[in-house]
Amino acid sequence: MKRRIIMSILFALITIASLSAITAEEIVRKMDETETFATSYSEGAIITTDRFGVKTSTFKAWSRGAYDSLIEFTSVAERGQKVLRTSGELYLFYPDAQELIRLQGAALRQSMLGSDISYEDMTGEKDTLAQYDVKLLRQERVGERNCHVLQFDAKTRTVAYPMQVVWVDTETYMVWKGEFSTKTGRLLKEMLVLETMVVDGRTLPKVTRIADKMKRDSATEMRLDRLEIDVNLDPAIFSLQNLTW
Repeated sequence: MKRRIIMSILFALITIASLSAITAEEIVRKMDETETFATSYSEGAIITTDRFGVKTSTFKAWSRGAYDSLIEFTSVAERGQKVLRTSGELYLFYPDAQELIRLQGAALRQSMLGSDISYEDMTGEKDTLAQYDVKLLRQERVGERNCHVLQFDAKTRTVAYPMQVVWVDTETYMVWKGEFSTKTGRLLKEMLVLETMVVDGRTLPKVTRIADKMKRDSATEMRLDRLEIDVNLDPAIFSLQNLTW
């Protein structure tokens, strides 16, 4: 019993030392660096299971830095639909109607293709400290991984989630888990990484499960089948002109 008490005290001291060795802001910068690429190209699928059955939508995506991304859906039902994210702007394009829609504010939380993933989830900017105040709560394990647990509180009303709690791997700085809430703490969405992959030395999500807590009996998995980073991209990819072409 005495040995157990001593070990518990030592673990607590180690945890306190670890928490003081790195600041919340430093963790977030490393987290954003892990998720941000000079350029990237990816292919994958969004698989939603609800009371109506299972729906799979496939996509191609391009990104540049922290702000620019383009998603084009390739599955039969959604083929040609595009989502463009640039600094502070998000646009949807529907080819059948030749319609261009701008989303902002709370609209960023709208469901993408009826899934549990919102437009903000799929295309969110990787500049967290510009949008949120952050504090380090504790360290905690997710599965076999040690994680920093961080709380984010929105600086402005323009973000999709006023409050977030995320679990960031202490070694790889990948986000393993997230809880997204209203300002009053009402849980809106949960996220958990189920499978990872290593690309150019970075550990990244390969399969992620998202559950919208405002829906009943619904969950979505986002799967990346291909990811290439530091690829040559035409800057015009991220223009409105290209979106409607």
